[in-house]
Amino acid sequence: MNRRSFLKNSGIALTAGSMMPSLVGAQSPQLAEEFGSKKAKNIIFMVSDGMSLGTLAMTDTFLQRKYGKGSQWLSLYKNREVMRSLMDTASASSLVTDSAAGSSSWGGGVRVNNGSLNVGPDGTPYLPILQKFKKKGKKVGCVTTVPITHATPAGFCINAASRNSQSDIADMYLKLRFDVMMGGGLDYFTADKRKDGKDMLSEFERNQFKVVRNRSALLALKTQQELIGVFDRDGLPYSIDRQQDATQSAQIPTLAEMAQKAIECMAAHPEGFVLQVESGKVDWAAHGNDIAALIHEQIAFDLAIEVVMDFARKNKDTLVIITTDHGNANPGLIYGKEANANFDRLQTFDHTNEWLLNAIHADSSSLYVQELFKKHQQIELNNDEAKQILGYYTGLEKEEAGGLYNYKKLPYKYVAELQKKHTSVGWISMDHSGDFVELAAFGPGSDKLPAFVKNTDLHTFMLDAAEIENKF
Repeated sequence: MNRRSFLKNSGIALTAGSMMPSLVGAQSPQLAEEFGSKKAKNIIFMVSDGMSLGTLAMTDTFLQRKYGKGSQWLSLYKNREVMRSLMDTASASSLVTDSAAGSSSWGGGVRVNNGSLNVGPDGTPYLPILQKFKKKGKKVGCVTTVPITHATPAGFCINAASRNSQSDIADMYLKLRFDVMMGGGLDYFTADKRKDGKDMLSEFERNQFKVVRNRSALLALKTQQELIGVFDRDGLPYSIDRQQDATQSAQIPTLAEMAQKAIECMAAHPEGFVLQVESGKVDWAAHGNDIAALIHEQIAFDLAIEVVMDFARKNKDTLVIITTDHGNANPGLIYGKEANANFDRLQTFDHTNEWLLNAIHADSSSLYVQELFKKHQQIELNNDEAKQILGYYTGLEKEEAGGLYNYKKLPYKYVAELQKKHTSVGWISMDHSGDFVELAAFGPGSDKLPAFVKNTDLHTFMLDAAEIENKF
């Protein structure tokens, strides 16, 4: 089949309002031959939350230079295994979306205001896609490295006027009986942290869910009953910090391990399954301008891609979508004589900025701060730099510390600026950006992916791939 015939036969129009021509992703024409007539029994939707293009590029470069082999995501492009597209990520209220509206665009198929979960600007609720698939007999679930009640998993699952109602979202998950839910967020399930005093995990157990609280219990699990796994009080630890802590390594599963177990729990279901896999702490690391956290969270997501693609290559009835909901902080490697050597210094980092800054206290000495950064990041701070860091702990520094998930007001912004001359990595902000983002698809229906889509188009794209009419 020549290129002109392929484009003619496999092109589809975008949904109304996208204002784009019917263009087909130009990456992998053979997908039309392999999957063109097949129906997607399973769908795995993978989200590296808050992933700017620079995050993807630097992670691939980091892996190439340290291990001689790049990322799974980029290898899918290089090997022409997937259809590749760009996605417009705006919300109803802004050119720059938050994660709630971003996930709701996929979940409900409609753009909603930032902060909302599948509730339109006029108050209209839109049925989330996992509820639609569950009504059609499929098993459904989400796994994430942030609270399972957080915006991105919730956007696939429930309706709520505010993303902040996480305790209520935990209740909704039980009532809706999603089949597999795993991540952090224990504070939204335990009686000592909930305002209503309810022990939600006991409620799940009373309703015949299997409840797991640690990695060993998860990996040993053989049952295919409904499952909820909650492994930490808030978000899970950053991957690079977890790897240096034997207790955390034993307690907390990786994203790849959660994805693998979720697939195992649902794969035998005769009607198939739909699973969202989110690396939520890519976004948190970007908010903190924390380069070690960012790259290693993206690597953890990449390992989950490997697990998912291994399954999808063996099970040709599985559609895989890999994307992000928005950019964040737009980090990048900056030109300079020492750019190569500076970037390679990241290979010596064994802890995140967050971990280091939590190890500093108001009574710490400048020498201690200098030794801490030298030992864990091979960065030599001068005495004035160390004193300025300490100023944030003693109240002397008034500059905003920066970082959305920075409850302790640690000096993320200042440290990121200090690191720039040592790593050659720069950031444009500490918040979301309105960029078009990467999107890849493999499996049944992937040949129909246009080269440019609105985020809302993916809702119908998934239903069409599964041959389910959007009538609910």
